[in-house]
Amino acid sequence: MSFNLDENLKRSVKNFPDSIAYIYKDKSVTYQEFSQLVDRVAAGLSAHGVGKGDGVALILGNSPEFIISYYGILRLGAFIVPINPLFTQGEIGYILENSQAKAVIAHVSVEPKLTEVRKQLENLKLVIYTETEDQDWTWKHLTKASIHFYESPSINQEDLAVILYTSGTTGKPKGVMLSHRNLASNADSISKLLELQNIDRVVAVLPMFHVFCMTICLNAPIACGATILIQPRFSPAEVVRTISDRKATVFAGVPTMYSFIYQLPEVTAGEFSSIRVCISGGASIPIELLQKFQNKFNVSILEGYGLSETAPLVAINPLKGTRKPGSIGVNIPGVRSKVVNEEGIELPRGAVGELVVQGPNVMKGYLRMPEATSAAIMDGWFSTGDLATMDEEGYLYIVDRKKDIIIVGGYNVYPREVEEILYQHPSVVEAAVIGVPDGEYGEIVKAYVVVKDEKITLNDIIHFCEDKLVKYKLPSQVEFLEELPKNSTGKILRRELRQLLEVQ
Repeated sequence: MSFNLDENLKRSVKNFPDSIAYIYKDKSVTYQEFSQLVDRVAAGLSAHGVGKGDGVALILGNSPEFIISYYGILRLGAFIVPINPLFTQGEIGYILENSQAKAVIAHVSVEPKLTEVRKQLENLKLVIYTETEDQDWTWKHLTKASIHFYESPSINQEDLAVILYTSGTTGKPKGVMLSHRNLASNADSISKLLELQNIDRVVAVLPMFHVFCMTICLNAPIACGATILIQPRFSPAEVVRTISDRKATVFAGVPTMYSFIYQLPEVTAGEFSSIRVCISGGASIPIELLQKFQNKFNVSILEGYGLSETAPLVAINPLKGTRKPGSIGVNIPGVRSKVVNEEGIELPRGAVGELVVQGPNVMKGYLRMPEATSAAIMDGWFSTGDLATMDEEGYLYIVDRKKDIIIVGGYNVYPREVEEILYQHPSVVEAAVIGVPDGEYGEIVKAYVVVKDEKITLNDIIHFCEDKLVKYKLPSQVEFLEELPKNSTGKILRRELRQLLEVQ
């Protein structure tokens, strides 16, 4: 079987031309209409010199423009570089430079940041803004292109489809290269596991620039001819209203979302009567929350596990069969995983070791980082960096993270990245960052700093970081110490800071 995201859309257009592809606010668009819009974006980009193998960045929130652009870029044989619109100018500039993106489609709110960034980027030839009429190139200009002068190239399943940027422990984000096969095989497995059909209605409230939403809420429904219910941002009450009014059948969210929805006092199981399955990912969902949510709303939550490098799903609790609270479930079809020791030797069931993964979903590699790619993928097995166990029935349990990653509301935050910013403060002598448990976000960022000016306050530190880090990466807590714990070589010991936290 050949995997191709564009062919998935074309097949749904052929099979379900009049079915609703997506609903945004009060506007419904059929698969036939959706495909015509995709053709126009592809033609518009092609008319401006974008072709097969070129990169196009999407700096958009959840919107029809995101989905149309996404598939328009793929139809050209080009690849997508999704970027969080809330990223700072520096973060956006680095990704555009590293990916060598030739064009950008961005929400007009990003214009001030892009105007500055564009001056340093020779490769960037075209910038198109949505929700504006005042720019040189707008969404309206792009979608006015004549499709008669455009020819879709042939697309191979190994062709690059998306580059996702994941923060690296070195402080510089790594470009995860995902092919059509990586993403489409994962969408295919999800469709089968969730038994998706064209009558399903999937809530897309997770950020579309994130691989969790991209695969489960966009690519899988589109491959089945299902309807996507686009939510521009997460509001617990608004999500519940959409589920109830639009008769949604599938909801995917991070644990934080389930927590906020659960806390709505006026919401009952009645509003969730149309939902047949919920999916939780991005971080471990507390067992207590999972059980309380399921009992209150009379729904099933399937907890799963994935990474950007695995497009993303590796394992999930089954829709039918045994679901084990606290487990991330079993391998999805076509994917193999094992728990290994430091030498890469598989450990017996129940033993703790590193989780490694093999399958059609494993990335092509990190963009222009051959050493990092070789370190991550050995003999076809991807090292997740997560410590896990597997029980006798093949159910996986994440025990801890091998890396020092912090997960805030489903978003990854690497301590080094925040520390680099803290060290830029003229008064900071030393800094170390850890994650601390939080009831609503799973974890929040806590910074330990040593300063030379005793007058510096928590607010001074946070204010300094505000324009340099996206909001979820900002320290929520700051503790001032006279010195940070170190080993004999002078390396700061985060584990001792965690122990200090436990004592407090």
